[in-house]
Amino acid sequence: MKIIGEKINGTRKRVAQAIAERDADFIKDLAKKQADAGSTWLDVNAGTHPDKEPADLVWLIETVQSAVDTPLSLDSANPKALQVAIKSVNKTPMINSISGEPERLTNILPIVAEHKCPVVALAMDEKKIPETSEKRFEVITKIITETRARGIPDSNLYFDPLAMTISTNTKSGMIAFETMMRVRQEYPEAHLTIGLSNISFGLPARSFVNRYFLSLAIQAGLDSAILDPLDREIQAAILATELVLGRDAHCLNYIRASRKGIFDKPAE
Repeated sequence: MKIIGEKINGTRKRVAQAIAERDADFIKDLAKKQADAGSTWLDVNAGTHPDKEPADLVWLIETVQSAVDTPLSLDSANPKALQVAIKSVNKTPMINSISGEPERLTNILPIVAEHKCPVVALAMDEKKIPETSEKRFEVITKIITETRARGIPDSNLYFDPLAMTISTNTKSGMIAFETMMRVRQEYPEAHLTIGLSNISFGLPARSFVNRYFLSLAIQAGLDSAILDPLDREIQAAILATELVLGRDAHCLNYIRASRKGIFDKPAE
């Protein structure tokens, strides 16, 4: 299971403050903690006005890279910001994200192709987020037609079926699962990812919803997720799910994590 650490995001109040004040120590600490928790990529999202975003994103990249060597996920729909920011990375980054929107395919896909980046691809188009798994898969098929035409291998694609909040549509989880299973069947080389916390928005005890949704999503084919890697219960859910599904040879990952205390109740 590949983890995209979600915490360096300018839409979070404290992170936005750190970006505005150029509080490098705060950002470095977030980066180190997420890297130590096993993140495959660290998402970096400036979340600022398009005119400021290129400079802010570059500052985030340079600050994070001064603290850790974990690859980055450049989280922006602004092609100008991405074109500037990608020149500052030390390792090939992930780009988050493209979609079926023609503007994103036209302006961001060339950057993905040129730099051979893995890329998150959202199952939505310029109209809205499709309400059914069938319509979402149609968008995914449109995207993969474009990526293949540009020579981007399916293995560089991380399709996000979009986990919409279940509090407003109790079918949201099933729509996401059905979309995942269809992608896994039709495009087996492609990957699946998801913004985990969206599913539980507006509900009490959100961590329970997130954990059980994640376990079922892994069974449906999910092999990466944008989540909080510092959440021990989420980490435990991943380990236990992969163990039960027979994806942990000799139970070694589960046993090693247990010895490190990941299943222990945190001290009060």
